Amino acid sequence: MKKEMEKSKLSIEVAELYYQLNYSQQEISEHLKISRPTVSRLLQYAREKGYVQIKIADPFVDLQQLEQQLAEKYRLKEACVAFSPASDPATILHYVSIRAAEYLSGLIRNGMSIGISWGSTIYEVAAKLPKMHVKGAEVVQLKGGTSFSHVNTYAWETLMLFGNALQTLPVYFPLPLLFEKAEAMEIVMQDQSIQKIIEKGREAQAAIFTVGDVCSRFIDRNGKICDTSIDRRTVSIELAELRKKEWSILVAGGRRKVLPAHTALTAGYANVLITDQHTAKQLLGMEQG
Repeated sequence: MKKEMEKSKLSIEVAELYYQLNYSQQEISEHLKISRPTVSRLLQYAREKGYVQIKIADPFVDLQQLEQQLAEKYRLKEACVAFSPASDPATILHYVSIRAAEYLSGLIRNGMSIGISWGSTIYEVAAKLPKMHVKGAEVVQLKGGTSFSHVNTYAWETLMLFGNALQTLPVYFPLPLLFEKAEAMEIVMQDQSIQKIIEKGREAQAAIFTVGDVCSRFIDRNGKICDTSIDRRTVSIELAELRKKEWSILVAGGRRKVLPAHTALTAGYANVLITDQHTAKQLLGMEQG
């Protein structure tokens, strides 16, 4: 009994040196003046007795659970959660855009048409797209390609990167995002060439966008248009059209995106969500309505 107790105490000491202080087995042998094989046997003994319990935290198991919970909560076709090692916006954007690019490369097939929004998030996705060996694919802008924002929207760069990845000539929307007067916009939108672009956007099987706004449509917490006077001057796909897409893909990550993403998802504007685990957990904590 005494020998067993001494062996247990020694095995615990060996385990503490090995697992907590990062001693090598050779260092433990020299420190305790016991043989190297004895150290190995004592470590095995400590595990068998339950003195040492090794737990492997697999982040990808957690990601799968988050994906399932998000899909159930927002009634999504699919949710993809990227693992981000940090919660700052730049790190999240990096990993979420990689995951989105992977998703698109597995989704896009021959003859498929995809409508794209623009902005820094969608640009990062475009920049990470691999060249796809598809035929007859089409890329079309879902909203006016000219903006007077002081922040770079990457509208043209994003379109070109998507076109290069799909090896196709993309369809540019050659209008300002926002007209000064609704009457002027109504006249321009009657042009036959503009109508063809609008129709291509409607017919696209997939759409990819982010939030803050939804394709430059500004919505309130109930998912309704905030200001109809601005909306009437906005050149962009109608929100109702997003609900009709086979794949309406929302890419969003970071604390600032939580509320607008929750609103867009609750309103049904997306049926696919690509995010990170930090944002996913916050979304799951949001109350419906």
